[in-house]
Amino acid sequence: MKPMTPSDMLASVIGNKPMPRTEVTKRIWDYIKKNKLQDTIKRTMINADEKLRELFGGKKQVSMFEMTKYINKHLK
Repeated sequence: MKPMTPSDMLASVIGNKPMPRTEVTKRIWDYIKKNKLQDTIKRTMINADEKLRELFGGKKQVSMFEMTKYINKHLK
């Protein structure tokens, strides 16, 4: 997989080193689990904290399937 460079906004969550998309996804999930942002009732939903809300276009909650669409906008 080709290493992708995260935007400054995404780098604040996962770090600023270029990495493959698979590693970006893994680090996002590590952040979500560490901060307990996965919805306790509907497990497919992610409750955004301040950093993730910026990445998710201001949304307070997105589905795990939608999340990839928002994250891809922050990779070069």
